[in-house]
Amino acid sequence: MLWEVFWPLALGFILSAIVQTLVSRQAVVRALGSDSPRSLGLATLFGAASSSCSYAAVAISRSLFRKGASFPAAIVFEFASTNLVFELGLILLILLGWSFVGAEFAGGLLMIVILALLFRWTLKPGMIDEARRQAEHGRHGRMEGHGEMDMAITEGPFVKRLFSGRGLTAISHNFWMDVTSVWIDIGIGLLIAGALAAWVPASFWQSFFLTGHPVLSQVWGPLIGPVISLLSFVCSVGNVPLAAVLWNGGISFGGVIAFVFADLIILPILDIYRNYYGGRMALYLLVVSYAAMALAG
Repeated sequence: MLWEVFWPLALGFILSAIVQTLVSRQAVVRALGSDSPRSLGLATLFGAASSSCSYAAVAISRSLFRKGASFPAAIVFEFASTNLVFELGLILLILLGWSFVGAEFAGGLLMIVILALLFRWTLKPGMIDEARRQAEHGRHGRMEGHGEMDMAITEGPFVKRLFSGRGLTAISHNFWMDVTSVWIDIGIGLLIAGALAAWVPASFWQSFFLTGHPVLSQVWGPLIGPVISLLSFVCSVGNVPLAAVLWNGGISFGGVIAFVFADLIILPILDIYRNYYGGRMALYLLVVSYAAMALAG
């Protein structure tokens, strides 16, 4: 399974490194200065192209917010950069099949739409101001270096920038940062997946996921999937092997998708939200994120 996970990640990270080298983060900030549909659409596009682990995505999101991006756009960027990325689709294809790839990307877009609507309906300006004051304190979470670094090359024609010495160096650095940001989570995910597959009997999963009640299981899966993810401590693509174990155990199709979506509400990241934006905003992000993940699943 390690090789099956490795090569899609390598390919995805190479493509992401090229994008990060050719598109400056300051240009991204300028495009994300409001919570208009256009800005949120661009946030989704830039996030999907950036390809980050969950911790790096959260750090980059705060960096964008501090530099002038709107809070909704920064969070949408964060969600897209972990749920709409190329390598995640490849790993889902290899471990779970085409149907999950389609559901991940269609559901990911739906989740972002739901999240944007929830922000518009419930996010108050005072909460954003409070979060910005907290963000300006610059408290540490994880992957701050990744969040602040911008090695983009913007001068000159596309091909020249891509194949110049500076360009190739920047691509290699961006690639290596992406690799080092996820390898621990992938390793933990593979270990936990193997342990659960070997030690937890199928009868437990079937009972827990209500496989004997087809209608209830379809509702229960998207509700419990994010909760399992929250407690698993595994983020980014590292939770896909776990998703495969849960699928084999009997969780519903929607439950798998909601589980994969929920890498941004695991307990360590909620603690980072608290450091970055304050306890009130961390709780708010947990509630609206869970709602969007469960509904999209």
